[in-house]
Amino acid sequence: MVKFVSLATLVCALSVTTVSAKEMQDHNQMMNHGDGHLMDMDGGMVMGQNTDTLPGGCDKIAATKEITVHAGHKYSEKFPGTMFAFDQQEFQFEPCTKLTVHFINEDEIRHQWMMHGLPKYLYPKGMFHLEVSGPGKVSGTLILPPGDKTYLVHCDIAQHMEKGMKAQLKVGKGSEDLPSIPGVTAAIFPDDYSGRPYDPKLDAPAPSTTVAAPVVAAAPTPAPVVDDSIVSGTTVIGLAIGFIAAPWLAKRFKGMSAGEIIATVLEQVAHGVGYVIQLIGKLIKMVSGKNVIALPDK
Repeated sequence: MVKFVSLATLVCALSVTTVSAKEMQDHNQMMNHGDGHLMDMDGGMVMGQNTDTLPGGCDKIAATKEITVHAGHKYSEKFPGTMFAFDQQEFQFEPCTKLTVHFINEDEIRHQWMMHGLPKYLYPKGMFHLEVSGPGKVSGTLILPPGDKTYLVHCDIAQHMEKGMKAQLKVGKGSEDLPSIPGVTAAIFPDDYSGRPYDPKLDAPAPSTTVAAPVVAAAPTPAPVVDDSIVSGTTVIGLAIGFIAAPWLAKRFKGMSAGEIIATVLEQVAHGVGYVIQLIGKLIKMVSGKNVIALPDK
């Protein structure tokens, strides 16, 4: 009876282990969607794949290299305050190297190995991107550009980079070290694990000193310069018309009172308006070809 119970317990333990352990999937049958974009329906993806096109400035492939990068929560244990990490935080290769990256995700979630700053004429959006959802492996190839430059490598899933999953890749001598690379460079905003209680005098932000802007007396606004050339011209034209029309007006209104002069002027204006209306009517008749009733003369 004891042997039977022991055997049953062993079988149950093996069954639980088999069910709980998820198989590591190798994404090596991805569909090619063109422009270096490969993916499958199981969560594997490569973007920016380039196996044969040399970047500008590279006469030939200088070297052919392969690396294997692991990603997961367990690699962050050596970096306090982080949650995720790669197993390597720094890479270095000579310019124009043909590099194949084998990316292995050991967590039950999605991780990426994304490289930024590559020439956009060759790599869409200037990046090379490997992605695996759940435990799995994906591989991709790129050809590194010439020159000495440091490139950011990280996981672009929300908060994964902020929680430690980032690295740097130097081509040639590199340009500079990037900040906040775990184990390589100091954090810009380091975490405090001292356990020291909050001290208002030491931890309070320094008061900002507002510098009053100097009062500058406003310069007097210059008076607008009026260009009286038009006024002068109009005045001259009016005076000329007045001198020319004065003899005719004097003869026309001779012996009339002020009321009679006003009535005569209004009558002339009415005749002028009627004449204009007649001209418009004739013009409409010519254009439309229809009979237009002529307005009666006053």
